[in-house]
Amino acid sequence: MTKLRRNSGTGQGKGLGLGGGQGRNRGGGYSVGGYCVCAKCGNKVQHQQDVKCTTLKCPKCGHTMIREELLKK
Repeated sequence: MTKLRRNSGTGQGKGLGLGGGQGRNRGGGYSVGGYCVCAKCGNKVQHQQDVKCTTLKCPKCGHTMIREELLKK
């Protein structure tokens, strides 16, 4: 059986730091306004405040809409 050594707390704290990202759009929200765009047919509708584009269906083809900024990436 091997003996476990406890860290004495003298490290420099320079690990990889995995999982520290801020997510999409660097953690910020998108600007007010803009458009929701259908990724399938390209139809655009005006974005409504407090309504996520992904909850909308395209009025032309029925596909899920996405935020215009995400389509441009």
